[in-house]
Amino acid sequence: MSRIARVREEMRKHGLDALIVSSISNIRYLTGFTGSNGLLIIASRSALFFSDIRFLEQAKLEVRNCRVHITKFGLYEEASRRKALHGASRVGFESQQITYAQYRVLRRLFPSTSFASTKEIVEDVMLVKDEAEIALMRKAAEISDQVFGEVVKIIRPGISELEIAGTISYLHRKLGAERDAFEIIVASGERSAFPHARATQKKIKSGELVTLDFGCVVGGYNSDITRTVAVGKASLRAKRMYDVVHDAQQTAIESARGGMWAKDLDAVARQRIEKRGMGKFFNHSLGHGLGLHIHERPRVSELSKERLRAGSVITIEPGVYVPGFGGVRIEDDVLLTENGCVVLNTAPKEFLIL
Repeated sequence: MSRIARVREEMRKHGLDALIVSSISNIRYLTGFTGSNGLLIIASRSALFFSDIRFLEQAKLEVRNCRVHITKFGLYEEASRRKALHGASRVGFESQQITYAQYRVLRRLFPSTSFASTKEIVEDVMLVKDEAEIALMRKAAEISDQVFGEVVKIIRPGISELEIAGTISYLHRKLGAERDAFEIIVASGERSAFPHARATQKKIKSGELVTLDFGCVVGGYNSDITRTVAVGKASLRAKRMYDVVHDAQQTAIESARGGMWAKDLDAVARQRIEKRGMGKFFNHSLGHGLGLHIHERPRVSELSKERLRAGSVITIEPGVYVPGFGGVRIEDDVLLTENGCVVLNTAPKEFLIL
């Protein structure tokens, strides 16, 4: 079944005659269009794609399973001119994407249409990856694994966090990635206790922990990997922290499978860390969904209320962060199956002292 057909099934569940898709990532998922401006209207028997004149040739090459309309004017105005919602009485729109100003335009252009605010209809379909998506994510993970193998060769006392981040970014592209998946995290010493620290001019010192969190994009799909290393030497405290996190991550990987509650998987890792006396230092969720978005459903959190699905790709990334000392995080991308999971990363996870 095509992706658009799967969206139509979700539309029927919500009692919708049509759906306006304005998220550019969702449009890419459904049509293949990689440009920056587009609008997709899915009805029961049609799918209409709109973009502006800049993307005339690109849309011809990329867009599939849709009728393409290119305009010099506004996309909503063109949809109105083409009577894209003719016969549709109840139409959904992506509430997290459309602005109030755009909503007012819709109301003006389609005064007799009843609009319904919807949330994550396309995202529900995106939860389960197909073979083509998984292949792209495997490739992205493979590139990031290779990057880790190269970048550890340059980490030494005196090099700055920004130099390391710049090298990671360069290697991503050299090895075939489109771009970095997000702003690269390189956090050393006491800064490694900040889960989302960004790289700075700070220079690495001997005896410090260094957390590297990065990913790349291949065919629109993301990888996301974290490794923590020590430079020069490692204290017993640092070694213990690493052992606690490594044990929690491995236990969670061995437990992960489609069909289990996301909060239960979070609990597997959290309880292992708590039993080792470091529970108060694990202050974020265990992981998140991964795909066209670097953070997407499902959220693997103690607050989550959804089940994990076989075919989803998630991260498993426990961490402990001790203020004034440093932190350790280890992260892999895993493909959930009915009977377990497949780890997409192969980068080593033994405690490296560089």
